[in-house]
Amino acid sequence: MKSMAQIIRLTVSEAAKLFGVDQKTIRRAIKDQQLKYVVVQNRYKINFESLLYWSQGRTKVKNKLAQSGIGQYVDNWKIKNKLFSPNPKIFDPEKTNSNN
Repeated sequence: MKSMAQIIRLTVSEAAKLFGVDQKTIRRAIKDQQLKYVVVQNRYKINFESLLYWSQGRTKVKNKLAQSGIGQYVDNWKIKNKLFSPNPKIFDPEKTNSNN
């Protein structure tokens, strides 16, 4: 069972920004009970894990996440410093077999 410290929760506006959708889309999903949430000081706090499952089950939202949301930055996250990158031989079977 997950402890409360491990659960990430977002407000409606944070979720909308991260996923590249309008706040109305998030509120509609809450109304339709498609997202898990709690109410804290009269504000929705949405479970991040439920947001991910919800977004991946809807093609339009999934595409917006990739184009307008946080997904647009994924290429920038790739490690460019080879010193801290994994050994390429681990992932390339040809290099591994040629050394044997």
